[in-house]
Amino acid sequence: MSNPVLGLVSLVVAVLGVLTGFPMAFMFIFVALLFGYIGFGHEVFYLVTYQFFGLMTSVELASIPLFLFMGYLLEQSGLMDRMFEALRMTLGGLKGSLYLIVMLVATVFAAATGIVGASVTVLGVMAAPMMIRSGYSTRLSAGIIAAGGTLGILIPPSVMLIVMGPLMGVPVSDLFAGAIVPGLLLSVVYLVYAMIRAHINPALGPALTYDGPKPSFAVKMRELALGVIPIATVIMATLGLIIAGVTTATDAAATGAFASLILTVAYRRMGWNRFKTAVFRTLETTAFIMFLIGAANFFGAVFARLGTGNLITEVLTSLPISPTAMLLLMLFVIFVLGGPLEWIPIVLVVVPIFLPIVKHLGFDMLWFGILVAVTLQSSWLTPPMALSAYFLKGVVPQWSMKDIYLGMVQFVVLQLLVVLVLIKFPILVTWLPSVTGMD
Repeated sequence: MSNPVLGLVSLVVAVLGVLTGFPMAFMFIFVALLFGYIGFGHEVFYLVTYQFFGLMTSVELASIPLFLFMGYLLEQSGLMDRMFEALRMTLGGLKGSLYLIVMLVATVFAAATGIVGASVTVLGVMAAPMMIRSGYSTRLSAGIIAAGGTLGILIPPSVMLIVMGPLMGVPVSDLFAGAIVPGLLLSVVYLVYAMIRAHINPALGPALTYDGPKPSFAVKMRELALGVIPIATVIMATLGLIIAGVTTATDAAATGAFASLILTVAYRRMGWNRFKTAVFRTLETTAFIMFLIGAANFFGAVFARLGTGNLITEVLTSLPISPTAMLLLMLFVIFVLGGPLEWIPIVLVVVPIFLPIVKHLGFDMLWFGILVAVTLQSSWLTPPMALSAYFLKGVVPQWSMKDIYLGMVQFVVLQLLVVLVLIKFPILVTWLPSVTGMD
């Protein structure tokens, strides 16, 4: 058996192993060691050392624990709760107001944290009980909470974009800038869809009622300012510095983490137990992500060393189809794999297989990276993995998985429509990096 074919067999074995429920990191390491040793002998042991040490010395990946710490601080501090209540007080009289509020909070939270699990959990805790009491549609409520929470995988600071940057040879700051417009576009599409449905059928999202006297305009504006300014400050301390070209993503992550800590202390929302929880959750999540990245990197290196990537490139580029059809085929494969797999193995194992094809066809690497990111966002909402469904079910146990899944499917369709729009109009991705001087 030739080495390229051996690499294909290793990929099939790794995917089947992951689908059985065996931990992904250990499966990738075991399969890579086994097939690497068969293919090129003891050199595989030098390769695993090189890959893991290279990962530990990556400056760009150092931003991951800092962004995670910033997100967990905001989650623990309760500042998001205050912003939610301020928006509820201001916008509660509209039909479907909770859909509007959830999407606004989700977009801001995504820009402040980039943590999908935390976003879905916080939104579920804050909004779901009120949606249930107000008679909102279970499926539409579940769908917009899950879809809004997944914006964190795309809207900067996105951990996935941080991992994707060095792999694709694109600066993380460029990916961050390129992801802003598509991320906001998704947010607007979700919002417009939910609000239109609520206005067509008010039973899906009735206006909120107040038992006591309605707050005055001045009180609403004061609460809105106090609720939004802290989060806006954190966003400016991160994304503002990156887009302005003042700092790198890693430096901005440190600035954002520090700003979050100062704000939570200043607002007296952070006790020792909450701080300790944020630190430990950051350590746990960082260790999980970095170990999985290292394992997937090692598997990808063995896969490339066996020459399988070149074989796949030659086969696919020889197919008699147009470049656009080839692009759709690659995104379709990524979308299908996103159902059973998490984004890390797809980004670190599958995407590198497609990169030579992308270069051969002359596609812009930044544009392709954002298309992959938007496509992978749908994996959080697509069974059987659909991690957002499990996060939401954990905090809203009274909602059935059937209703949660049916609520999410409609937003997956919206995500795929946005992918098609981005394919048709690449300027939506490339415009902001060009005007900020990043591209």
